[in-house]
Amino acid sequence: MTLTLRALLGGSVALALAGAALAETTITVATVNNGDMIRMQGLMDDFYAKNPDIKVEWVTLEENVLRQNVTTDIATGGGQYDVMTIGTYEVPIWGKQNWLVSLNDLPADYDVDDLLPAIRGGLTVDGNLFAAPFYGESSMVMYRKDLMDAAGLTMPDAPTWADIEKAAAAMTDKAKEQYGICLRGKAGWGENMAFLTAMSNSFGARWFDEAWVPQFDQPEWKATLDTYLHLMNEYGPPGASNNGFNENLTLFQQGHCGMWIDATVAASFVTGKDSTVADHVAFALAPDNGLGKRGNWLWAWSLAIPASSQKQEAAKTFIDWATDKDYLALVASREGWANVPPGTRTSLYENPEYQKVPFAKMTLDSINSADPNAPTVKPVPYVGVQFVAIPEFQGLGTTVGEIFSAALAGQKSADDALAEAQSIVTDEMTAAGYIQ
Repeated sequence: MTLTLRALLGGSVALALAGAALAETTITVATVNNGDMIRMQGLMDDFYAKNPDIKVEWVTLEENVLRQNVTTDIATGGGQYDVMTIGTYEVPIWGKQNWLVSLNDLPADYDVDDLLPAIRGGLTVDGNLFAAPFYGESSMVMYRKDLMDAAGLTMPDAPTWADIEKAAAAMTDKAKEQYGICLRGKAGWGENMAFLTAMSNSFGARWFDEAWVPQFDQPEWKATLDTYLHLMNEYGPPGASNNGFNENLTLFQQGHCGMWIDATVAASFVTGKDSTVADHVAFALAPDNGLGKRGNWLWAWSLAIPASSQKQEAAKTFIDWATDKDYLALVASREGWANVPPGTRTSLYENPEYQKVPFAKMTLDSINSADPNAPTVKPVPYVGVQFVAIPEFQGLGTTVGEIFSAALAGQKSADDALAEAQSIVTDEMTAAGYIQ
Protein backbone atom coordinates (compact mmCIF):
# COMPACT_ATOMS: atom_id res chain seq x y z
CA MET A 1 0.00 0.00 0.00
CA THR A 2 2.74 2.39 1.03
CA LEU A 3 4.84 1.59 -2.03
CA THR A 4 1.78 1.87 -4.26
CA LEU A 5 0.84 5.19 -2.69
CA ARG A 6 4.38 6.47 -3.11
CA ALA A 7 4.37 5.37 -6.71
CA LEU A 8 1.07 7.12 -7.32
CA LEU A 9 2.30 10.25 -5.58
CA GLY A 10 5.54 10.12 -7.51
CA GLY A 11 3.59 9.78 -10.73
CA SER A 12 1.42 12.75 -9.78
CA VAL A 13 4.46 14.90 -9.11
CA ALA A 14 5.98 13.86 -12.41
CA LEU A 15 2.75 14.68 -14.22
CA ALA A 16 2.57 18.03 -12.46
CA LEU A 17 6.14 18.85 -13.44
CA ALA A 18 5.45 17.78 -17.00
CA GLY A 19 2.33 19.94 -17.01
CA ALA A 20 4.33 22.93 -15.77
CA ALA A 21 6.87 22.41 -18.52
CA LEU A 22 4.13 22.14 -21.09
CA ALA A 23 2.54 25.32 -19.74
CA GLU A 24 5.59 27.35 -20.69
CA THR A 25 4.99 29.13 -24.01
CA THR A 26 7.93 30.08 -26.20
CA ILE A 27 7.45 32.97 -28.59
CA THR A 28 9.85 34.07 -31.31
CA VAL A 29 10.45 37.80 -31.65
CA ALA A 30 12.07 39.20 -34.81
CA THR A 31 13.70 42.57 -34.28
CA VAL A 32 16.20 45.02 -35.73
CA ASN A 33 19.75 45.35 -34.39
CA ASN A 34 19.28 48.97 -33.28
CA GLY A 35 20.44 50.06 -29.84
CA ASP A 36 17.01 50.37 -28.21
CA MET A 37 16.07 46.83 -29.22
CA ILE A 38 19.39 45.47 -27.94
CA ARG A 39 18.79 47.29 -24.66
CA MET A 40 15.35 45.68 -24.35
CA GLN A 41 16.93 42.23 -24.50
CA GLY A 42 19.07 43.19 -21.52
CA LEU A 43 15.96 44.01 -19.47
CA MET A 44 14.17 40.70 -19.93
CA ASP A 45 14.62 39.75 -16.28
CA ASP A 46 11.74 42.14 -15.55
CA PHE A 47 9.53 40.44 -18.14
CA TYR A 48 10.33 36.94 -16.87
CA ALA A 49 9.67 37.96 -13.28
CA LYS A 50 6.18 39.07 -14.30
CA ASN A 51 5.58 36.28 -16.84
CA PRO A 52 7.43 33.12 -15.77
CA ASP A 53 5.30 31.02 -18.12
CA ILE A 54 6.55 32.76 -21.28
CA LYS A 55 9.98 32.34 -22.85
CA VAL A 56 11.25 34.64 -25.60
CA GLU A 57 13.58 33.59 -28.40
CA TRP A 58 15.14 36.48 -30.31
CA VAL A 59 15.95 36.78 -33.98
CA THR A 60 17.98 40.01 -34.24
CA LEU A 61 18.79 41.15 -37.77
CA GLU A 62 20.22 44.04 -39.74
CA GLU A 63 17.48 46.37 -40.99
CA ASN A 64 17.37 45.32 -44.65
CA VAL A 65 17.55 41.61 -43.77
CA LEU A 66 14.81 41.95 -41.14
CA ARG A 67 12.47 43.57 -43.66
CA GLN A 68 13.10 40.88 -46.24
CA ASN A 69 12.59 38.04 -43.77
CA VAL A 70 9.41 39.28 -42.09
CA THR A 71 7.88 40.31 -45.42
CA THR A 72 8.46 36.86 -46.87
CA ASP A 73 7.14 35.16 -43.74
CA ILE A 74 3.95 37.17 -43.43
CA ALA A 75 3.12 37.10 -47.15
CA THR A 76 3.42 33.31 -47.22
CA GLY A 77 1.78 32.73 -43.82
CA GLY A 78 4.94 31.00 -42.70
CA GLY A 79 4.34 31.43 -38.98
CA GLN A 80 8.06 31.65 -38.20
CA TYR A 81 7.60 34.65 -35.89
CA ASP A 82 5.09 35.47 -33.16
CA VAL A 83 6.10 39.11 -32.82
CA MET A 84 7.56 41.17 -35.66
CA THR A 85 9.32 44.51 -35.47
CA ILE A 86 7.87 46.42 -38.41
CA GLY A 87 7.55 50.04 -39.42
CA THR A 88 5.00 52.66 -40.30
CA TYR A 89 5.23 51.60 -43.95
CA GLU A 90 4.16 48.00 -43.45
CA VAL A 91 1.38 48.42 -40.88
CA PRO A 92 -1.34 50.04 -43.04
CA ILE A 93 -0.64 47.76 -46.00
CA TRP A 94 -0.51 44.54 -43.99
CA GLY A 95 -3.43 45.60 -41.81
CA LYS A 96 -5.64 46.01 -44.86
CA GLN A 97 -4.59 42.52 -45.99
CA ASN A 98 -5.69 41.05 -42.62
CA TRP A 99 -2.14 39.82 -42.08
CA LEU A 100 -1.88 41.38 -38.60
CA VAL A 101 -3.74 40.80 -35.33
CA SER A 102 -5.69 43.75 -33.89
CA LEU A 103 -4.32 45.07 -30.60
CA ASN A 104 -7.54 46.85 -29.62
CA ASP A 105 -7.94 44.44 -26.69
CA LEU A 106 -4.75 45.42 -24.86
CA PRO A 107 -5.43 46.01 -21.15
CA ALA A 108 -7.07 49.30 -20.14
CA ASP A 109 -3.98 50.37 -18.19
CA TYR A 110 -2.00 50.24 -21.44
CA ASP A 111 -3.67 53.61 -22.12
CA VAL A 112 -3.73 53.64 -25.91
CA ASP A 113 -4.99 57.23 -25.84
CA ASP A 114 -1.61 58.26 -24.42
CA LEU A 115 0.13 57.31 -27.69
CA LEU A 116 1.20 60.36 -29.70
CA PRO A 117 -1.52 61.04 -32.30
CA ALA A 118 0.92 61.20 -35.24
CA ILE A 119 2.42 57.85 -34.31
CA ARG A 120 -0.83 56.10 -33.37
CA GLY A 121 -2.51 57.27 -36.57
CA GLY A 122 0.14 55.62 -38.71
CA LEU A 123 -0.43 52.29 -36.96
CA THR A 124 -4.22 52.27 -37.13
CA VAL A 125 -6.34 50.90 -39.98
CA ASP A 126 -10.14 51.17 -39.97
CA GLY A 127 -10.14 51.78 -36.23
CA ASN A 128 -7.84 48.88 -35.41
CA LEU A 129 -4.45 49.41 -33.80
CA PHE A 130 -2.35 46.82 -35.61
CA ALA A 131 1.03 47.57 -34.03
CA ALA A 132 2.27 49.08 -30.77
CA PRO A 133 5.12 51.60 -31.12
CA PHE A 134 8.35 50.69 -29.38
CA TYR A 135 9.86 54.00 -30.37
CA GLY A 136 8.87 56.80 -32.70
CA GLU A 137 11.19 59.07 -34.58
CA SER A 138 11.66 61.84 -37.04
CA SER A 139 15.08 63.01 -38.24
CA MET A 140 17.23 65.98 -37.30
CA VAL A 141 20.74 67.41 -37.43
CA MET A 142 23.19 66.15 -34.82
CA TYR A 143 26.37 68.20 -34.85
CA ARG A 144 29.63 68.88 -33.03
CA LYS A 145 29.27 72.22 -31.29
CA ASP A 146 32.98 72.30 -30.44
CA LEU A 147 33.91 72.09 -34.13
CA MET A 148 31.36 74.75 -35.02
CA ASP A 149 32.76 77.03 -32.32
CA ALA A 150 36.29 76.44 -33.57
CA ALA A 151 35.15 77.45 -37.07
CA GLY A 152 33.47 80.59 -35.73
CA LEU A 153 30.04 79.39 -36.86
CA THR A 154 26.67 79.03 -35.16
CA MET A 155 24.16 76.39 -36.26
CA PRO A 156 20.64 77.82 -36.53
CA ASP A 157 17.90 75.85 -34.77
CA ALA A 158 16.17 75.65 -38.17
CA PRO A 159 18.98 75.51 -40.76
CA THR A 160 18.81 75.60 -44.55
CA TRP A 161 20.76 73.28 -46.82
CA ALA A 162 23.07 76.24 -47.51
CA ASP A 163 23.81 76.42 -43.78
CA ILE A 164 24.59 72.71 -43.79
CA GLU A 165 27.06 72.98 -46.67
CA LYS A 166 28.83 75.94 -45.05
CA ALA A 167 29.17 74.04 -41.78
CA ALA A 168 30.31 70.84 -43.51
CA ALA A 169 33.06 72.69 -45.36
CA ALA A 170 34.26 74.38 -42.18
CA MET A 171 34.41 71.17 -40.13
CA THR A 172 36.12 68.93 -42.70
CA ASP A 173 39.76 68.00 -42.10
CA LYS A 174 40.40 64.83 -44.05
CA ALA A 175 44.01 64.61 -42.85
CA LYS A 176 42.58 64.04 -39.35
CA GLU A 177 39.84 61.71 -40.66
CA GLN A 178 37.36 64.38 -39.63
CA TYR A 179 34.49 64.67 -42.08
CA GLY A 180 32.05 67.55 -42.12
CA ILE A 181 28.98 65.42 -42.76
CA CYS A 182 27.88 61.79 -42.61
CA LEU A 183 24.73 60.67 -44.42
CA ARG A 184 23.23 57.31 -45.33
CA GLY A 185 24.63 55.79 -48.49
CA LYS A 186 23.80 52.09 -48.06
CA ALA A 187 21.19 50.96 -50.58
CA GLY A 188 17.70 50.20 -49.29
CA TRP A 189 14.24 51.73 -49.29
CA GLY A 190 14.59 52.24 -45.55
CA GLU A 191 18.28 53.15 -45.67
CA ASN A 192 19.56 55.69 -48.22
CA MET A 193 16.13 56.22 -49.77
CA ALA A 194 14.57 57.10 -46.41
CA PHE A 195 17.07 59.93 -46.17
CA LEU A 196 16.96 60.96 -49.83
CA THR A 197 13.16 60.87 -50.13
CA ALA A 198 12.80 63.06 -47.03
CA MET A 199 15.53 65.36 -48.33
CA SER A 200 13.82 65.58 -51.71
CA ASN A 201 10.62 66.84 -50.08
CA SER A 202 12.47 69.97 -48.97
CA PHE A 203 13.61 70.53 -52.57
CA GLY A 204 10.02 70.30 -53.82
CA ALA A 205 10.57 66.88 -55.41
CA ARG A 206 8.14 63.97 -55.26
CA TRP A 207 8.17 60.32 -56.31
CA PHE A 208 5.00 60.62 -58.40
CA ASP A 209 2.70 63.33 -59.72
CA GLU A 210 -1.07 63.08 -59.27
CA ALA A 211 -1.31 60.61 -62.17
CA TRP A 212 1.35 58.30 -60.66
CA VAL A 213 3.94 59.33 -63.25
CA PRO A 214 7.48 59.13 -61.78
CA GLN A 215 9.25 62.46 -61.34
CA PHE A 216 12.96 61.60 -61.35
CA ASP A 217 13.36 63.45 -64.66
CA GLN A 218 12.31 66.73 -63.04
CA PRO A 219 14.70 69.49 -61.87
CA GLU A 220 13.75 69.08 -58.20
CA TRP A 221 15.15 65.55 -58.07
CA LYS A 222 18.28 66.63 -59.93
CA ALA A 223 18.84 69.39 -57.37
CA THR A 224 18.34 66.88 -54.56
CA LEU A 225 20.78 64.28 -55.88
CA ASP A 226 23.36 66.85 -56.99
CA THR A 227 23.37 68.44 -53.54
CA TYR A 228 23.60 65.07 -51.79
CA LEU A 229 26.49 63.85 -53.96
CA HIS A 230 28.32 67.15 -53.62
CA LEU A 231 28.08 67.09 -49.83
CA MET A 232 29.21 63.48 -49.61
CA ASN A 233 31.99 63.66 -52.19
CA GLU A 234 33.48 66.87 -50.82
CA TYR A 235 32.90 66.53 -47.08
CA GLY A 236 31.85 62.94 -46.39
CA PRO A 237 33.81 59.86 -45.29
CA PRO A 238 35.31 57.37 -47.76
CA GLY A 239 33.24 54.30 -48.56
CA ALA A 240 30.01 56.14 -47.73
CA SER A 241 27.98 54.01 -50.16
CA ASN A 242 28.31 51.19 -47.60
CA ASN A 243 27.18 53.26 -44.63
CA GLY A 244 23.71 52.99 -43.15
CA PHE A 245 22.35 54.04 -39.75
CA ASN A 246 24.62 51.85 -37.62
CA GLU A 247 27.81 52.58 -39.58
CA ASN A 248 27.27 56.35 -39.38
CA LEU A 249 26.42 56.09 -35.70
CA THR A 250 29.80 54.46 -35.05
CA LEU A 251 31.61 57.09 -37.11
CA PHE A 252 29.91 59.90 -35.19
CA GLN A 253 30.53 58.31 -31.81
CA GLN A 254 34.22 57.95 -32.66
CA GLY A 255 34.57 61.61 -33.59
CA HIS A 256 34.77 61.28 -37.38
CA CYS A 257 31.61 63.27 -38.26
CA GLY A 258 31.04 66.98 -37.79
CA MET A 259 27.35 66.52 -38.62
CA TRP A 260 25.00 63.63 -39.03
CA ILE A 261 21.43 64.07 -40.31
CA ASP A 262 19.50 61.00 -39.26
CA ALA A 263 16.93 59.51 -36.92
CA THR A 264 16.10 61.45 -33.77
CA VAL A 265 16.36 58.17 -31.85
CA ALA A 266 20.14 58.31 -32.34
CA ALA A 267 20.38 61.27 -29.96
CA SER A 268 20.70 59.09 -26.87
CA PHE A 269 23.53 57.12 -28.47
CA VAL A 270 25.61 60.08 -29.68
CA THR A 271 25.35 61.56 -26.17
CA GLY A 272 25.72 58.25 -24.33
CA LYS A 273 28.55 56.37 -22.67
CA ASP A 274 29.80 54.84 -25.93
CA SER A 275 30.29 58.23 -27.58
CA THR A 276 33.71 59.88 -27.40
CA VAL A 277 32.12 63.23 -28.29
CA ALA A 278 29.09 63.04 -26.01
CA ASP A 279 29.79 66.36 -24.28
CA HIS A 280 30.04 68.28 -27.55
CA VAL A 281 26.82 67.25 -29.35
CA ALA A 282 24.00 69.68 -30.14
CA PHE A 283 20.85 69.40 -32.22
CA ALA A 284 18.89 71.28 -34.90
CA LEU A 285 15.84 70.65 -37.07
CA ALA A 286 16.36 68.92 -40.41
CA PRO A 287 17.27 71.41 -43.18
CA ASP A 288 14.92 73.14 -45.61
CA ASN A 289 15.11 75.31 -48.71
CA GLY A 290 12.50 77.86 -47.72
CA LEU A 291 9.75 76.05 -49.64
CA GLY A 292 7.68 75.13 -46.60
CA LYS A 293 8.90 71.56 -46.08
CA ARG A 294 11.84 70.27 -44.07
CA GLY A 295 13.86 67.18 -44.92
CA ASN A 296 12.68 65.14 -41.94
CA TRP A 297 10.77 61.91 -41.88
CA LEU A 298 8.21 60.18 -39.65
CA TRP A 299 8.67 56.62 -38.52
CA ALA A 300 7.93 54.20 -35.72
CA TRP A 301 9.53 50.84 -35.09
CA SER A 302 6.60 48.90 -33.73
CA LEU A 303 5.73 45.43 -32.51
CA ALA A 304 3.00 43.50 -34.30
CA ILE A 305 1.59 39.99 -34.28
CA PRO A 306 1.24 38.16 -37.61
CA ALA A 307 -2.09 36.42 -38.09
CA SER A 308 -0.14 33.19 -38.68
CA SER A 309 1.13 33.11 -35.07
CA GLN A 310 -0.23 30.24 -32.98
CA LYS A 311 0.71 32.00 -29.73
CA GLN A 312 -1.15 35.28 -30.01
CA GLU A 313 -2.05 35.73 -26.34
CA ALA A 314 1.53 35.30 -25.18
CA ALA A 315 2.65 37.62 -27.96
CA LYS A 316 0.19 40.28 -26.76
CA THR A 317 1.50 39.91 -23.22
CA PHE A 318 5.02 40.60 -24.48
CA ILE A 319 3.96 43.59 -26.58
CA ASP A 320 2.05 45.04 -23.64
CA TRP A 321 5.18 44.78 -21.46
CA ALA A 322 7.59 46.15 -24.09
CA THR A 323 5.58 49.23 -25.09
CA ASP A 324 3.68 50.36 -22.00
CA LYS A 325 4.42 53.21 -19.55
CA ASP A 326 6.03 50.87 -17.04
CA TYR A 327 8.68 49.87 -19.57
CA LEU A 328 9.67 53.52 -20.02
CA ALA A 329 9.99 53.84 -16.25
CA LEU A 330 12.05 50.62 -16.15
CA VAL A 331 14.56 51.95 -18.68
CA ALA A 332 14.73 55.28 -16.85
CA SER A 333 15.43 53.55 -13.52
CA ARG A 334 18.27 51.46 -14.94
CA GLU A 335 19.71 53.52 -17.79
CA GLY A 336 18.57 57.11 -17.14
CA TRP A 337 15.86 59.19 -18.77
CA ALA A 338 17.99 60.02 -21.82
CA ASN A 339 17.89 56.35 -22.83
CA VAL A 340 14.13 55.89 -22.66
CA PRO A 341 12.64 54.89 -26.06
CA PRO A 342 11.39 58.21 -27.45
CA GLY A 343 8.52 59.39 -29.58
CA THR A 344 5.62 57.20 -28.47
CA ARG A 345 3.72 58.67 -25.51
CA THR A 346 2.35 62.11 -24.65
CA SER A 347 2.94 61.47 -20.96
CA LEU A 348 6.67 61.05 -21.57
CA TYR A 349 6.95 64.56 -23.00
CA GLU A 350 4.88 65.93 -20.13
CA ASN A 351 7.22 64.34 -17.58
CA PRO A 352 9.40 67.06 -15.93
CA GLU A 353 12.32 64.64 -15.65
CA TYR A 354 12.24 63.80 -19.34
CA GLN A 355 11.90 67.46 -20.28
CA LYS A 356 15.42 67.92 -18.91
CA VAL A 357 16.82 65.65 -21.63
CA PRO A 358 18.54 68.02 -24.11
CA PHE A 359 17.06 66.49 -27.26
CA ALA A 360 13.52 65.84 -25.98
CA LYS A 361 11.90 68.99 -27.33
CA MET A 362 13.71 68.87 -30.69
CA THR A 363 12.56 65.28 -31.16
CA LEU A 364 8.93 66.11 -30.43
CA ASP A 365 9.02 69.23 -32.64
CA SER A 366 10.48 67.15 -35.48
CA ILE A 367 7.83 64.42 -35.15
CA ASN A 368 5.01 66.96 -35.05
CA SER A 369 6.30 68.83 -38.11
CA ALA A 370 6.20 65.80 -40.42
CA ASP A 371 2.94 65.38 -42.34
CA PRO A 372 2.56 62.03 -44.14
CA ASN A 373 -0.65 63.24 -45.81
CA ALA A 374 1.08 66.25 -47.41
CA PRO A 375 4.76 65.28 -47.48
CA THR A 376 6.09 67.56 -50.17
CA VAL A 377 5.51 70.98 -51.73
CA LYS A 378 3.35 69.83 -54.65
CA PRO A 379 0.27 67.56 -54.46
CA VAL A 380 0.86 63.81 -54.44
CA PRO A 381 -1.50 60.81 -54.67
CA TYR A 382 0.25 58.92 -51.89
CA VAL A 383 0.69 58.92 -48.12
CA GLY A 384 4.15 58.79 -46.55
CA VAL A 385 7.02 61.16 -45.85
CA GLN A 386 10.12 59.05 -46.59
CA PHE A 387 8.21 56.28 -48.33
CA VAL A 388 5.20 55.81 -50.58
CA ALA A 389 2.55 53.69 -48.88
CA ILE A 390 1.90 51.26 -51.73
CA PRO A 391 2.95 47.58 -51.78
CA GLU A 392 5.26 48.13 -54.76
CA PHE A 393 7.40 50.69 -52.97
CA GLN A 394 9.50 48.21 -51.05
CA GLY A 395 10.94 46.83 -54.29
CA LEU A 396 10.99 50.16 -56.12
CA GLY A 397 12.65 51.99 -53.25
CA THR A 398 15.40 49.41 -52.91
CA THR A 399 16.05 49.39 -56.68
CA VAL A 400 16.33 53.17 -56.82
CA GLY A 401 18.44 53.05 -53.65
CA GLU A 402 20.89 50.73 -55.40
CA ILE A 403 21.09 53.11 -58.37
CA PHE A 404 21.75 56.16 -56.18
CA SER A 405 24.24 54.25 -54.02
CA ALA A 406 26.14 53.35 -57.18
CA ALA A 407 26.22 57.05 -58.10
CA LEU A 408 27.67 57.83 -54.67
CA ALA A 409 30.31 55.15 -55.24
CA GLY A 410 31.27 56.91 -58.49
CA GLN A 411 30.00 54.14 -60.74
CA LYS A 412 27.60 56.42 -62.65
CA SER A 413 26.74 60.09 -62.95
CA ALA A 414 23.82 61.76 -61.23
CA ASP A 415 22.12 62.32 -64.58
CA ASP A 416 22.51 58.68 -65.58
CA ALA A 417 21.22 57.53 -62.18
CA LEU A 418 18.13 59.72 -62.42
CA ALA A 419 17.41 58.59 -65.99
CA GLU A 420 17.74 54.95 -64.96
CA ALA A 421 15.44 55.47 -61.98
CA GLN A 422 12.87 57.20 -64.16
CA SER A 423 12.88 54.39 -66.71
CA ILE A 424 12.67 51.50 -64.23
CA VAL A 425 10.01 53.06 -62.01
CA THR A 426 7.91 54.05 -65.05
CA ASP A 427 8.02 50.49 -66.37
CA GLU A 428 7.09 49.00 -63.01
CA MET A 429 4.24 51.42 -62.33
CA THR A 430 2.86 50.84 -65.82
CA ALA A 431 3.00 47.08 -65.36
CA ALA A 432 1.30 47.41 -61.96
CA GLY A 433 -1.56 49.38 -63.55
CA TYR A 434 -0.98 52.73 -61.85
CA ILE A 435 -0.18 54.52 -65.11
CA GLN A 436 -2.97 54.31 -67.67
